[in-house]
Amino acid sequence: MVEKFDAIVIGAGPSGNAATYTLAKQGLKVLQLERGEYPGAKNVQGGIMYSHELEKIIPDFREDCPTERHIIEQRVWLLGDDSYVGTNYRSEAFNTDKPNRYTIIRANIDKWWGEQIRKVGGLQICETTVTELIRDASGKVTGVRTDREGGEIHADVVIMADGVNALLAKRAGLQTEAAPENVALAVKEILFIDPELIQQRFGVKEDEGVVIEIMGKVTKGMVGTAFLYTNKESLTIGIGCLISDFKNGDCPPYKMLEDLKKHPVIKPLIEGAEMKEYAAHMIPEGGYKAVPQLYGDGWMVVGDAAHFNNAAHREGSNLAMASGRMAAETVLELKAAGKAFSAANLATYKKKLDDSFIMKDLKKYRELPGIMHGNKQFFGAYPDEITAAAHNWFTVDSVDKKSKEKQIMKSFVKRRSVMGLVGDAIKLVRAVR
Repeated sequence: MVEKFDAIVIGAGPSGNAATYTLAKQGLKVLQLERGEYPGAKNVQGGIMYSHELEKIIPDFREDCPTERHIIEQRVWLLGDDSYVGTNYRSEAFNTDKPNRYTIIRANIDKWWGEQIRKVGGLQICETTVTELIRDASGKVTGVRTDREGGEIHADVVIMADGVNALLAKRAGLQTEAAPENVALAVKEILFIDPELIQQRFGVKEDEGVVIEIMGKVTKGMVGTAFLYTNKESLTIGIGCLISDFKNGDCPPYKMLEDLKKHPVIKPLIEGAEMKEYAAHMIPEGGYKAVPQLYGDGWMVVGDAAHFNNAAHREGSNLAMASGRMAAETVLELKAAGKAFSAANLATYKKKLDDSFIMKDLKKYRELPGIMHGNKQFFGAYPDEITAAAHNWFTVDSVDKKSKEKQIMKSFVKRRSVMGLVGDAIKLVRAVR
């Protein structure tokens, strides 16, 4: 007998977990399939988790969720060759009973999600690869076929949460290959370090954390960013650029990461740390214009597979959890109303997304990826000029400030970049309005 479920969810990342938990908690017969040996087996990287969306799914998650540090300070740095210009925001208001953001180790969080799903009756099967979608004569998706013996499984609806590669949707002809300028490759390391050193170097207490987002010369003129996060007993450091730039560039990702670790500003923060884990991860960066078809007869796509990532604000896990929850809520509503899982009815999912922060934010920043890709000076010339201007201004050498202003402006004019800088700044403002 072929097994039949109310829903099948493919993937055990944030979006797939949110969808599976939401469905199972309401009593639906739901199956979650994961390629890894266990949830989180393929994830060794650290990251940021946003509590607001998780609270909507599991309100009391803080009781046993294995978070690292709650974030009390955000730093943004523009790195030159041996310096940086930056800003930061730190607030005691983030030290609450219910912090807004946490650093996490994904492998630990994904295992925890698996436990929560089993508690509410969800069935999670790992070490199982879904090879194709099953369709009926009309083309409606009615289930999946896996690499297991007798691995044909049917369901009323299939939710694809299989990551940025979206292999299943591509095999089914529901998505095309993502353009290399719409996907970034990030390499990350988790560096083990004494917690007391973390507290001393970043000026935090035992459970407090700092996030540093970085851009500038460290990406060698390529479109990309870097980051440094504080965990309980480790630091997560990484850097990523568009795949199209790596393809045309001469600096491989691992070399870029090593250079970042040696930068005079970064090196003192990680000195003495021991590399614990290394990983590479692809991230959707194309924004609103790269979002594929999100639903059809018997199927929906969520999370990274739907290119839900706000590159402007470095947000991804909150979009993933929210989209997974909305897909599940769509299923629950149709089930309760006794309606078919047709494309016309599943359009409710797209309506939920359009009314949410997900599509509103992606639409707001829809021009930003193109501007960044077409203006590489943000990652080379401008960091040089801005850090040089700061160095000149803050050097006390008996030169009057009026003369310093003229020196700085002369330097910009000499490079023929002052109008370019102003023009590009205007472009950025228009892109985020």
